[in-house]
Amino acid sequence: MELLDILKIAGAVVALAIAIIGHEIMHGWVAYMYGDMTAKNAGRLSINPISHIDMVGTIIVPTMMYFLPMLMGSDSGFLFGWAKPVPINTLTVINRGGYNAAMQVDLAGIVYNFTLAAFASIAITVMPAPTTADSYLYIFMYILVYQLLIINVVLGVFNLLPIPQFDGAHFLMHLALKYKVNSVAEFFYKYEPYGMIIVLIIIMTPLSQYLIFMPVQTILHLLLS
Repeated sequence: MELLDILKIAGAVVALAIAIIGHEIMHGWVAYMYGDMTAKNAGRLSINPISHIDMVGTIIVPTMMYFLPMLMGSDSGFLFGWAKPVPINTLTVINRGGYNAAMQVDLAGIVYNFTLAAFASIAITVMPAPTTADSYLYIFMYILVYQLLIINVVLGVFNLLPIPQFDGAHFLMHLALKYKVNSVAEFFYKYEPYGMIIVLIIIMTPLSQYLIFMPVQTILHLLLS
């Protein structure tokens, strides 16, 4: 493995960590603003990555998604994963700020991802593409910024999907409860255990082209245009 390959992997890993850890911290931080101390008391508002690692979502899934395409003879895949969910007492948030507060908590991670992607898009447009004359540090920084752009857009799009366990579903559930459409909330609650199965079906079928890749490409085009 050449040094450039190591820099690519390192840049992708660091970018993924920044994206998923920040995503979870933002959920906990917004909940904390509404008086919920759960995440803070659990030490989950820390940027220490060890407290956020989920063996499956932070290590196994990203590794498989990055290296499996290479083993199958194609280019390296994109990184996707998740950190250990930050514990939140939703009842405390709702009691302090109503369902609007709960929806703010739901969207906090997505807003973080898209905001980070926007800053990365600005940076990547002003940074000259690296050449062999550039230092390895600059090459790494360019790779890191590029990966921050891609990964944060992918995570933002994924989490917007109205799939049980995902932020988009939580948002719709609290929106439904706000307007007393209890049947919608009950639907998401009932099918929450099957959220990851639905995600795998989407990833492994042509649905991914329409629900993930096309929205990601559209957002990237808008950010870079």
